[in-house]
Amino acid sequence: MSAPNAPHRPLRIAMLGGGPTSWIGGMHRRAAELDGAWQVVAGVFSSDAGRSRDAAATLRLDPSRGYADITALIAGERARDDGIDAVAIMSPNDTHYPYAAAALEAGLHVIGDKPVSTTAAEARDLAARAKANGRVFCVTHGYSAYPMTRYAKQLVAEGAIGAVRLVQVEYIQNGQAKPIEQGVMTTSQQWKFDASRSGLALVFSAIGCHAQHLACNIIGQRVAAVSADVGALMPGRTVVDTMLANLRFEGGARGQYTVTQAAAGGENDVRIRVYGERGLIDWSQRNAAYLQLNIEGENARTIGRGDVGLPPAIARLSRTPRGHPEGLLEAFANIYREAAEAIIAQRSGEACTVNYPTIDDAAHSMAFVEACIASQEANGTWTMV
Repeated sequence: MSAPNAPHRPLRIAMLGGGPTSWIGGMHRRAAELDGAWQVVAGVFSSDAGRSRDAAATLRLDPSRGYADITALIAGERARDDGIDAVAIMSPNDTHYPYAAAALEAGLHVIGDKPVSTTAAEARDLAARAKANGRVFCVTHGYSAYPMTRYAKQLVAEGAIGAVRLVQVEYIQNGQAKPIEQGVMTTSQQWKFDASRSGLALVFSAIGCHAQHLACNIIGQRVAAVSADVGALMPGRTVVDTMLANLRFEGGARGQYTVTQAAAGGENDVRIRVYGERGLIDWSQRNAAYLQLNIEGENARTIGRGDVGLPPAIARLSRTPRGHPEGLLEAFANIYREAAEAIIAQRSGEACTVNYPTIDDAAHSMAFVEACIASQEANGTWTMV
């Protein structure tokens, strides 16, 4: 599709989904190009060829590079000297697996929105395809790419709080606190409230996988077993809007997991507290630029993004001085930049440290939600992941 990467040339990427009116599409496009590592040049913005071309034109892309499906995209870009290097997937959930599989088999790298599939088996298949084809596959779990959550991970790995004993993670929203399925729904709401398209548990596909990945990523342990309560807070709702679970991690830590999109008054509240044998690390999306570190017998410390003395690997994740707001856009951009660095290193035969969320992480996420559902069906019985 494209010639070997010339020095300093931005990698070329196509967006699958995320047209001009999509907020997540805008997030991906801006994040990809923020650091100059990527150039958005093509996409599948509609299954109608004309609409896809019109969307491309609206986004100031070559209209001929607005395709109706993944097959047309691959064929069209393969015929070009300046074809794409990768795809970013943010289409309805049930298309993620076939889009990613086709892209990998065509030799393209993949940046996938969550969930990468609707089953654990599909996610494991994508992991195998990425490995077999030697392609980078990263997942946009943005909360794991904030400077302070990355620093939390480093502090845990360095033993700052000692062995991890307890993890409490939550993600609370209010978007489904009303019976919106009883009214006129948008196109996006229609597929999300169709369990055959949105996946095993709507709340997990939408936000719960972020919370699960954040916990596993920070403490460096996967979940080994769950005792879960999975269902709906909204009476009469047929899709899952809430998941509660007790967790046992592979390294022996225990955990509590709470996610819902049906909590009136909730406002994208993401929080994680990690308790070790020596102290606590506390981070919240509401105050994302700061990390609380409480060590027994010492004064509590508030560590800020931009503080003097932060490790270089953490400092490079920020783009503005302390006191200026940064958030999810910049975290997404960190993931896009790290994916580009991994692709360029692969092409040059150089080693590259992987910090971005991987397809293997995503496969664990899907195994996690399947275990939670199995536990719920067994009345909360502890179930292996």
